[in-house]
Amino acid sequence: MEGTILVADDDRTIRTVLAQALTRAGCRVRATGTATTLWRWVEEGEGDVVVTDVMMPDGDALDLLPSIKRRRPDLPVIVMSAQNTVMTAIRAAEVGAYEYLPKPFDLKEVLTQVAKALRQGERRPAQVEEEAPPSREEKLPLIGRSPAMQEVYRILARLMNTDLGVMITGESGTGKELVARALHNYGLRKAGPFVAINMAAIPRDLIESELFGHEKGAFTGADRAMAGKFEQAKGGTLFLDEVGDMPLDAQTRLLRVLQEGEFTRVGGRNLQTADVRIVAATHQDLRTLINEGRFREDLFYRLNVVPIRLPPLRERLEDVPDLARAFLRKAESEGLPRKSLSREAADILKKQEWSGNVRELENLMRRLCVLCSEDVISGTAVSQELSARPSSVAASTPAQPQRLSNAIETHLRRYFELHGDGLPPDGLYDRILKEMELPLIALSLSATRGNQVRTAELLGINRNTLRKKIRDLDIRVTRGKRMM
Repeated sequence: MEGTILVADDDRTIRTVLAQALTRAGCRVRATGTATTLWRWVEEGEGDVVVTDVMMPDGDALDLLPSIKRRRPDLPVIVMSAQNTVMTAIRAAEVGAYEYLPKPFDLKEVLTQVAKALRQGERRPAQVEEEAPPSREEKLPLIGRSPAMQEVYRILARLMNTDLGVMITGESGTGKELVARALHNYGLRKAGPFVAINMAAIPRDLIESELFGHEKGAFTGADRAMAGKFEQAKGGTLFLDEVGDMPLDAQTRLLRVLQEGEFTRVGGRNLQTADVRIVAATHQDLRTLINEGRFREDLFYRLNVVPIRLPPLRERLEDVPDLARAFLRKAESEGLPRKSLSREAADILKKQEWSGNVRELENLMRRLCVLCSEDVISGTAVSQELSARPSSVAASTPAQPQRLSNAIETHLRRYFELHGDGLPPDGLYDRILKEMELPLIALSLSATRGNQVRTAELLGINRNTLRKKIRDLDIRVTRGKRMM
């Protein structure tokens, strides 16, 4: 790659590493440790791409970025930061950053993004907020600096200036609605309403009425006209929580609305425009539901434009102390006694499995605020409360390992029972093999830290075969990380 790269970072080691790597890649590099020098180079027309840290001795690069975009709107700016919060990623997107990369960074990823920026040449000018950037003191919509959360922040940052549909997956209690609200509150539709609907909590025969509204007399009990969620969310965001629980007939109606962009109330004739951004969420594996004939594949692809997977708390245990302290502050703001967390207590919390995820941790912190008589929550107090959890009882008597064939038999027996007197859709053999194949390959890749050569050897298959299966099964490969 060819071009001049402006590198700004107050850490001399980082400047040296980046300069050497970019030079080897064929670029000309100018490096500085101050925002002032960076701005002078930009004013003079220097550079084809900027790679900059956020915090520098003489200023904040994100405060400088709007001026850079006004002066040189086509100059891509890649922002790096050790302040790995969702607000940093959001601010970077709002002020027009080309890309946001958390520190410590992957050098290959930096080179990849620089190469993309150079190839792109002209970038569509990003929307620049005229008002001041959000204060660092502003409450964060999401908390966590773990690598697992950094990937979520990066995706969120890329989505802020788009209106694309989003599918959020994750276990119960991981914070799916928080992500949906962040997408709305910092996105293009933040001036409109945010409307949430839990598909699992609505009676089957009322789902269409709740979504699209109804006219008076449309059905028994409809004594007045009512606007549905699509109307209520006009100009804003409609959050479809637990979308996997929708019955098939409601799925068909929703698909038609998404395809045509129009709908009518139940019992009505007047067409209305569906002017909403759809954000869906589920704790279920929709691909499995598709294979079982319980979720429409065409609807899945309509909703799953940009997937976001929220990691369970056990995959980001380093975030537990920050989350716990945030929940204590929240409890205090709601009138509960002020408490702080001892180091011993934080260490104990980090060692738990958290089957209930973030929601379980929040409930524990509220309980400790009430029950703990001391201002500082001790490790003993935490241990006592944890020992009273139902999960801890189960954990004390670990289950005996089950043979794979027995586990499969149990699953299939339950699967056939779901269809009652009927039979599952045809093609069961291939579907079952595919379901077994996906976790086998994904876990093998995780165990080898994304090394496809080693994974192919482990599985005993050809490397090209492995690549095809990764592509066909839509498996995300992350090098250098072991997720188990």
